[in-house]
Amino acid sequence: MTDLAARLDSAQEKLLQALQSPDPWWQVLALAIAAVAAWLAARALQRRLKPGGEEAATAPGATLGAAVNRLALPTLLGLASLLALALLRELDLPVGILESAAVLAFALAGIRLLAELTKRVLEPGPLLAASEHLISWTIWAVVALYLLGWIGPVAQLLDSIAIPLGKSGFSLLDALRAVVTIMLFTVGAAYLGSLATRRIMASPQLSIGLRVGVAKTVRFFLVLLAVLVALNAVGVDLAALTVFGGALGVGLGFGLQRIAANLISGFILIGDRSIRPGDVITIGNRFGVVKELRARYIVVQDRDGVDTLIPNENVISSEVINWSYGDRAIRLKLPVQISYADNPRQALELLIEAARRHPRVLKSPAAASRIMNFGDNGIELELRFWILDPEDGVNNVRSDLYLTIWDLFAEAGITIPFPQRDLHLREGWPGSAPRPSDGTPGSAE
Repeated sequence: MTDLAARLDSAQEKLLQALQSPDPWWQVLALAIAAVAAWLAARALQRRLKPGGEEAATAPGATLGAAVNRLALPTLLGLASLLALALLRELDLPVGILESAAVLAFALAGIRLLAELTKRVLEPGPLLAASEHLISWTIWAVVALYLLGWIGPVAQLLDSIAIPLGKSGFSLLDALRAVVTIMLFTVGAAYLGSLATRRIMASPQLSIGLRVGVAKTVRFFLVLLAVLVALNAVGVDLAALTVFGGALGVGLGFGLQRIAANLISGFILIGDRSIRPGDVITIGNRFGVVKELRARYIVVQDRDGVDTLIPNENVISSEVINWSYGDRAIRLKLPVQISYADNPRQALELLIEAARRHPRVLKSPAAASRIMNFGDNGIELELRFWILDPEDGVNNVRSDLYLTIWDLFAEAGITIPFPQRDLHLREGWPGSAPRPSDGTPGSAE
């Protein structure tokens, strides 16, 4: 601690002496001009590489343009710093600050290039992709401290900030080492899990539900194993985690019981294969296609393109209609009513003809038409037909068939009745002359 304080005092004295001299200010001015020039050049390059329109944004060149945009500023700053450095050397001025700036700029460009290559090769998950900038800047900070020769003093400073734990202590440096080690092991486990998931999901011998279940189990145990190995690597006694495990069990029993229920329900759904990705389901008032089975919820996309996240526990405890559980073919029913003045046999044949004309109606099993009832207003008919793709919608098929039936009925002169009622008046309209008395009950006297 005394050595660290002496180093800090010496660095402070050197900094004060340097600020009193005009030489560093020339370097600061040159570095500022180089930074502005690099920023302007990078902006111009980004505008030149910016895709024009939605189609260009999805083109392969858009990916290259995004990578170049990330590398442009640090690379141009390094080049501009080298030019300023050469100019100051011609003027016999110190160039230490510019040398450090050029090295740090090129180091940042190299780290970003490595991050882009790693992202293309490993195809990280959403969490790792979102943490890309944080990881890149953290690595750059460590490299900068090493290149500037400050890694030793900073490590001593972090090690001096410690919490006493019995005979030993836990310093901030130990915490950073633990975090970095756990992150490295977890990233490695996530990459291995992604490889295993791709292999498992590509296996045609397993059903889709079993593939999802095995893939999620493998990834879960790989990440768990990585965390345990990382904790052991940083010196954490795994036997002491039994206390944490007991506390976790109590937490699951009280505050986290819903989360635990959703996780267990997710494994049940995957195990019994009652719902699989691609199934068409109705749960409550939601109708859509199952897009994903996640650890805590399932993703159901309706016909409007809206994704609904339904907790696994709700799926287990609620009534779910799976339109494609045993067979993707489903039967739909279309009620139709005709007038009593029309021929029902002709109307039944026209219903079958309407079903034959629709491309989504299956030829086998064949469509059928039935008389269901002699209603108050007309003869009630029903068209029954099968489709094989309910995920493409069912109401659109009904709408198309109704339009076809309307056209066929109009050509054949068959009418669709509207509600009718017969009114029988016993006393006549109000204000009319009374009927003569005939001696029957209710007659006027």
